[in-house]
Amino acid sequence: MVDKKLAEYLNKAIGMELQVAIQYMWQHIIARGLKSAEISDKLRKIAVEEMQHTERLAERLDYLGGTPTTQPEKITVGLELKKMMELDAKAESDTIKFYKEALDYCEKLKDPVSKRLFEDLLVDEEGHHNFFETMLEGN
Repeated sequence: MVDKKLAEYLNKAIGMELQVAIQYMWQHIIARGLKSAEISDKLRKIAVEEMQHTERLAERLDYLGGTPTTQPEKITVGLELKKMMELDAKAESDTIKFYKEALDYCEKLKDPVSKRLFEDLLVDEEGHHNFFETMLEGN
């Protein structure tokens, strides 16, 4: 039987990852402007990485006996590149904060596998956050 709070952390993480996978893929499609070519390809790549995160989280929750959610968190696309990058930087910042909290819980629960999963995902999320913040510099 899966720990209830851990299941909540995993499902919240799945919802967050689904949100940004959809958000970034849609932005990849609709991005316009001078920097759109540079940003569009990276958005697509990050969207695919986020979907892989969703898969890993769902597999972990399923293994533990829980049921993965299919509901994303609120998707906010934005209509111009700068707004997209601002929304995306915030989404990544929120995810980083949440994953650190989940890591602490996994540590208390003595679940090294879930902890390592959140650690691995945290590395990627920090890289994504850095990309979005870098794109916002000078704008």
